[in-house]
Amino acid sequence: MANQFDVIIVGGGPAGYVCAIRAAQLGLATAVVERDKLGGVCVNIGCIPTKALLHSAYIANLVSHDAKELGVEVGSVKTDYGVAMRRSRKVSEQNSKGVEFLMKKHKVTVIKGTGVLGRNRMVRVATDEYQARKAVIIATGSRVKGIPQIGLEIDKNAVISSDEALFLEKPPASLAIIGAGAVGCEFADIFNAFGSKVTLIEVLPRILPIEDAEASEALSKSYKKRGITVLAGVKVKQAKVGKEKVTLTIDNSGKNETIEAEKVLMAAGRAVNTEDLGLKEAGIQLTDRGFIKVNLDTLETTASGIYAIGDVAGPPMLAHKGSREGVVVAERIAGHRPQPIKYDNVPSVTYCHPEVASIGVTEDQAKERKLDYQVGRFPFSANGRARTAGETEGFVKIIRDKKYGEILGAHIVGSHASEIIHELAVARQNEYTVEEVDLAIHAHPTLSEAIAEAALDSMGQVIHI
Repeated sequence: MANQFDVIIVGGGPAGYVCAIRAAQLGLATAVVERDKLGGVCVNIGCIPTKALLHSAYIANLVSHDAKELGVEVGSVKTDYGVAMRRSRKVSEQNSKGVEFLMKKHKVTVIKGTGVLGRNRMVRVATDEYQARKAVIIATGSRVKGIPQIGLEIDKNAVISSDEALFLEKPPASLAIIGAGAVGCEFADIFNAFGSKVTLIEVLPRILPIEDAEASEALSKSYKKRGITVLAGVKVKQAKVGKEKVTLTIDNSGKNETIEAEKVLMAAGRAVNTEDLGLKEAGIQLTDRGFIKVNLDTLETTASGIYAIGDVAGPPMLAHKGSREGVVVAERIAGHRPQPIKYDNVPSVTYCHPEVASIGVTEDQAKERKLDYQVGRFPFSANGRARTAGETEGFVKIIRDKKYGEILGAHIVGSHASEIIHELAVARQNEYTVEEVDLAIHAHPTLSEAIAEAALDSMGQVIHI
């Protein structure tokens, strides 16, 4: 007789471990199958260590360029990527151990190994079998991928992914980053601060292509000022990996150009981990794009009693989206009626400097949908708190419904954008209007005042510009 649990979760990343905690809180006997460290990509080789390195990059830039203006003089600045890397590893290890503690606290059984699905909610790990009485939840996440068709397979030496970048002892003298989404832009920020000559390459017309066009343009200008070469709307046609350098041939507006770099960092998308899980045997279908097909209302797959959450269940491929899915699925299995997820209200953040954060529609999307909208903007250059910190790059942009004042979308570029975007997430979740956002008194001086001012500007009532 197989070991039995109410719920078995395959994958211990942000989607899986949060689901496990909530299931246990609701009285379900819960197990998590994890082949590596708890916390998944996010905690171990993704969100957490990257943000630790970005903070080191922020300090390096602050001390190198801005400290004297703030009345603080330092000697010559020396950066050490190895030291920053080792600190980032310690932070990741602390977080991973924190997840281990939470599993013990909530009496979640952790099964080490690779889970393979069988019929009737059975999960096999090596030679052992485990039975889920109520549900199996797939939360196996995603991984980086290369571009083999042009000769760019990740070799972990000259051609690396974000995984290898997090373990380098020293920065490369030159680095070409292919893919200018959140990951590419964050590593461009990091390695530029530590002295690498960085070239950022994006096939789409602008960097951060899923963000509002004004936000992308603002970050592009900021990067160029810092000496990062930004090439958008170009295609890598060929790659030649040599002993000491990688040579890329790119198509730039119909002209072939050559880029040489010590290393190439692949940041052009991720592939979901659906192989060797026994999906077909369990009766689980995939979408045309390779994600696990789910009912978006319940997150149940095409096999009864088996659910999928996180990256494998489809975009947006964000840790916080997966965590929310984990909570919702756990509550549903326990017999509760959770609030449905508003997938159009998941905040997106790029943690570079200046930070970029957004929620809801972009202005281009509002135009495509023929929405009757009004835009309000407020620059941080006119914000008192931003001036005191010497961080006046960027703006807050709010797109509102012209008739009713509903907040259709919001976009922030600037210091701490990742934090202040949540005022607008709460506003949209509760269907507040721009008038109601302004009616909430914002403390002075704060960066959040820019949100109230942008709301006012969308109504033609802005005060400080």
